[in-house]
Amino acid sequence: MRAPRRTGFLVGGPLAFVRDGDLIALDVPGRTIDVLITDEEMSRRKAVWTAPAPKFERGYGVLNQLHVTQANKGCDFDFLEEPMGAATGSKIPEIH
Repeated sequence: MRAPRRTGFLVGGPLAFVRDGDLIALDVPGRTIDVLITDEEMSRRKAVWTAPAPKFERGYGVLNQLHVTQANKGCDFDFLEEPMGAATGSKIPEIH
């Protein structure tokens, strides 16, 4: 079972279903991580999974959970991906 780019164990992505003792295949050049279980076992685990309670209700913890990108994208805030002003079409103000 191959994990997608955003594994989201908090929202039911493949890493939510990894158990102690599972074998994991990491292919750095291929940029993949695979949980070595059958599709049937993954389906069984998904059927009984429930989302964990949120750890944070505000502050940096919430920003981290909601907006920090995955390692392959630099672990940066997703709202900083576009250059300043690009989303609104505005120019960066001159500083005098």
